[in-house]
Amino acid sequence: MTRDDKAFDDILQQATALGPLPMAVAHPCSREALLGAVEAADHGIATPILIGPRSKLVKLAEELDVDISRFELIDTPHSHASAEQAVSLVREGYADILMKGSLHTDEFMSEVLARNTGIRTDRRISHVFIMKVESYPRYLFITDAAISIEPDLMTKRDICQNAIDLTHALGIARPKVAILAAVETINPAMRATLDAAALCKMAERGQIKGAILDGPLAFDNAISHEAADTKGIVSEVAGDPDILLVPDLESGNMLAKQLTYLAAAASAGIVMGARVPIVLTSRAEDATGRLASAAVANVLAHRRRGASQ
Repeated sequence: MTRDDKAFDDILQQATALGPLPMAVAHPCSREALLGAVEAADHGIATPILIGPRSKLVKLAEELDVDISRFELIDTPHSHASAEQAVSLVREGYADILMKGSLHTDEFMSEVLARNTGIRTDRRISHVFIMKVESYPRYLFITDAAISIEPDLMTKRDICQNAIDLTHALGIARPKVAILAAVETINPAMRATLDAAALCKMAERGQIKGAILDGPLAFDNAISHEAADTKGIVSEVAGDPDILLVPDLESGNMLAKQLTYLAAAASAGIVMGARVPIVLTSRAEDATGRLASAAVANVLAHRRRGASQ
């Protein structure tokens, strides 16, 4: 199987039409990280501000035969300083998008979440994978597979609302959220099933807005009408979800990587809940995935700008 390089073309076209926004890129000192930023500029999606050791970035650009003289470059001594400076640019209103380069997620996110100097909001921060699988008719949004290790109920509420807000920005007016567990019935011994039931009731009471929720749902009956029908599940969501809300980081991370490596799914990754959209991909992610993520961040940032005006 090969990944579809055109999987995110509709979002790329939308971002290009909206126009570039300033994007702080923290420590793009690997081939894929630097090329992702350069391609975002070449597609008219972002105006990158490269933050990292100048000598290392210049040498890498020469090796890749790319021109980075057209970009602002802020010289920093190491990756921690790069993350700190990138977050500072967002706080000062100098950048509308933040992108992680070739540094550890923990190191990067510690600056994002710093109590006095970070860019957190009242909402919990969470990650959303946007995935395009050939066998599924539209995008699947999987959350949270990168930040919240074992989220409690109220964290899951924010994770859910963050993903809903992202789908709204991408034009999905009323997304369907499948809240995953190992089974589709409530079992007091399985916390994921209790959380799923509570989240559905929270949606009914307006604590989660803008979507249709159902759960608990096992993965088979969440994603397949046939499996849901076999088990007699009557649901607006089963077999037709936009968002898959996973019980914890481990299950979500395995699900996303299985789709990537076994089903050749194309993916983008965005962190929600901060002051600006954050492009957060694996250090192993190729430039195409980083470009798609930047396009999603561009659309989201433009929607936020419009809402605040």
